[in-house]
Amino acid sequence: MALNYIWSGFFLVGFLAALAQWIFLGDTQIFKKIVDGTFESAKMGVMDIALPLAGVMTLWLGIMNIGEKAGAIGWLAKVISPFFSRIFPEVPKDHPATGHMVMNFSANLLGLDNAATPFGLKAMESLQTLNPHKDTASNAQIMFLVLHTSGLTLIPLAIMAQRAILGAKDPSDIFIPCMIATYVATLTGIIVVSIKQRINLLNRVVIGWLGGMTAAICALIFFFTNFLTKPEIELVSRVSSNLILFSIIIIFILGAMRKQVNVYEAFIEGAKGGIQTSLTVIPYLVGMLVAISVIRNSGVLGFVVRGLEWIFISLGMPTEFTPALPTALMKPLSGSGSKAMMIDAMTTYGVDSFVGRLACIFQGSADTTFYIVALYFGSVGVRKTRYAISCGLIADFAGIVTAIFVAYLFFG
Repeated sequence: MALNYIWSGFFLVGFLAALAQWIFLGDTQIFKKIVDGTFESAKMGVMDIALPLAGVMTLWLGIMNIGEKAGAIGWLAKVISPFFSRIFPEVPKDHPATGHMVMNFSANLLGLDNAATPFGLKAMESLQTLNPHKDTASNAQIMFLVLHTSGLTLIPLAIMAQRAILGAKDPSDIFIPCMIATYVATLTGIIVVSIKQRINLLNRVVIGWLGGMTAAICALIFFFTNFLTKPEIELVSRVSSNLILFSIIIIFILGAMRKQVNVYEAFIEGAKGGIQTSLTVIPYLVGMLVAISVIRNSGVLGFVVRGLEWIFISLGMPTEFTPALPTALMKPLSGSGSKAMMIDAMTTYGVDSFVGRLACIFQGSADTTFYIVALYFGSVGVRKTRYAISCGLIADFAGIVTAIFVAYLFFG
């Protein structure tokens, strides 16, 4: 129901904003811009996302099936089950969904979006088998989706690469701020959903795991900042992430061969579902992307940024960060849109400016909440999202606030 109101609201608010610009600002091209944007977004949803996703899904669902037959997914589920059984109490111990979620989170941590999406869709499909109400998001599905939308990424490869392309003196200088912001967003997501679902986080297992992850991240930050040069950080990040991912494929294949599994047949068996999944999500993707396009092209975000700037000035707060806000506001809506705004901020204000760096931290602090809701829930036919969007946006907001704080701390 929430998604129904949000989707309709995007069109209505976009129309009112466009109408105001036509009447009061004399912008006679605004409606053409919006309509052209809807056609372009509809085309992008099918040609640039769904069809390429079919190939990626076919590949990784085949690899995932090999991993399952090798016993690797089950082993991952056993390792992580003490922690996941606390925050996903509805998921039985050693259930395949646990392994699928671990694979998704691992790919996200490494900044490998192409691999994370197939793993995530497979995880959502596994969770749907446990869902007694197929059209309504279960507690476990909401927890998984909010953790995914919080975008925990240790290595923001794409952002560092874009900074290098634009000539940044130190493309990796946003590495630690991004890590801090995305970790706070993820932790906030866990806490908010746990409060809503009445999950007790104050037990030794959960505190131990969260404390261990926090210590690991701090140790990684300490190692990178004290023992590696800036170019080495970028090199290690790029090589290690892809090396780890390819090593997983090799481990799956070797494990399956050890069990005398026909690896190729296992791959084909798992890969068959890739195209069907991609076709299933097309209506959900097109619907959400077109609505987002209306908001973007109608100028609503510009009005919001100017309104926020006026509020901050009235309260006597600094406003150096407001030119980067379009990236933060667009991020929950569209990954490609927020990337475009990040690049625009860097080219307009300077790749090494405060605004340019903050836009990069915004880009790395969370993921695309509305896109992920449409894609993941759409893939399994969930229409009633309950509180998934609100919790995801709270996590996004925590990431935005943290991003501003760490930007002032590191670059202000």
